[in-house]
Amino acid sequence: MKKSSAPLNLGVLPIGKLLMQYAVPAVIAMTAASLYNITDSIFIGHGVGPLALSGLAITFPLMNLAAAFGSLVGMGGAALLSLRLGQKDYESANKILGNVLVLNIVIGILFTVLSYIFLEPMLYFFGADNDVFAYAYDFMVIILAGNVVTHIYMGLNTLLRSAGHPKKSMYATITAIIINIILNPLFIFGFGWGIRGSALATVISQSVVLVWQFKLFSDKESFIRFKKGIYKLKSEIVRGIISIGLAPFLLNAVACVVIVLVNRQLNYYGSGIAVGAYGIVNRVAFLFVMLVFGINQGMQPIAGYNYGAALYSRVTEVLKKSIILATAIMTVGFIFVELFPHAVASIFTTDEELVNLTAKGLRYTFIFFPLIGFQMVTTTFFQSIGMAVKTIFLTLTRQVLFLIPLLIILPRYFDINGVWLSMPISDFAAVFLAAALLFMQYRKFKKSSEPKKEIAQP
Repeated sequence: MKKSSAPLNLGVLPIGKLLMQYAVPAVIAMTAASLYNITDSIFIGHGVGPLALSGLAITFPLMNLAAAFGSLVGMGGAALLSLRLGQKDYESANKILGNVLVLNIVIGILFTVLSYIFLEPMLYFFGADNDVFAYAYDFMVIILAGNVVTHIYMGLNTLLRSAGHPKKSMYATITAIIINIILNPLFIFGFGWGIRGSALATVISQSVVLVWQFKLFSDKESFIRFKKGIYKLKSEIVRGIISIGLAPFLLNAVACVVIVLVNRQLNYYGSGIAVGAYGIVNRVAFLFVMLVFGINQGMQPIAGYNYGAALYSRVTEVLKKSIILATAIMTVGFIFVELFPHAVASIFTTDEELVNLTAKGLRYTFIFFPLIGFQMVTTTFFQSIGMAVKTIFLTLTRQVLFLIPLLIILPRYFDINGVWLSMPISDFAAVFLAAALLFMQYRKFKKSSEPKKEIAQP
């Protein structure tokens, strides 16, 4: 990772070329991560059983909460790093790296200790019954043991991308996934470790890649690197990281609440098998959502850098191109799932009841998928340019204002179908809210760009 003009190119190269340069590696990495999650569920579904899939689904809230704290530091630090690089403030950029490392260690340790203390009551609160508790508990005990590693691994990976090295970030993700895919069947089928083997494979794969990440950031010729004087927590940096990272944190934290509510409602109006169906639906939806995350990750450093450099026409251009790509991806997902829901469900399990429940959930959940890409890009866009309040507002309104009330009200009238319907209806409402905020911001960019165009005329 030698010194280069990679960060500086964000302000001069054509937007289309930059977006491909940054988004394609991120999309490849996210696709690989999503396929791994699906493969992991297939291994568990066929190697351990349908109740193990339900147990895995029960762990989603706690996994989301862990991801919330990771994204608080990682995504906040990455966005802040892009802004500082755009402002040519390289001293602060290096201090952001050190502060991200320290914050991930501190928060990771605290989260692990508290989660171990309250793990059993939390899993029951999340919707576990006696049949699936053991699977959820065995999985989380090992995942929590590697929680600090996961936080640092994810945090450094986002900084790699923002520092102008999207391909290295992609290599890190894909390497972890390859190791994971090799170890997963070996531990589950070969050694007979069941769901614990799947968790152990995840921790080991991330630990191996973390060693390589430390090597990259320890290179003395690196543009952004570990060195003395960057590890002391600076109040202005910590505040910046938290203010920008608060939106993705809240997104994951509220998602934790939503998953708990969905699991409990499915258990109440359906059965434990219905919880497993939701777990599969989540995995499939996650594949397409992660592809859009890849687009967003490619957009983030470009938008952040150019916004920091006050190049607003370039900011709007990368936004438009990102929305088009995201909409295309989600439309493909919609068509595929609506046409072949039973075939998709059958990949994960041969249990007929679980297949039928999953197929129904897929069709309901994907109804408005072609619109969701726009909402996701818009939310990340506001985060990328440091507008934390708007990002938080968009994040919370979809989940808190729309989805949670619908999850409580609709099942009373439509039984288990009401649980599934709540998700697309909330997505539809959130899209219109995002469009209104983006339209107002676009008008501001247009006004800010006009004087520059006039001055540039001969």
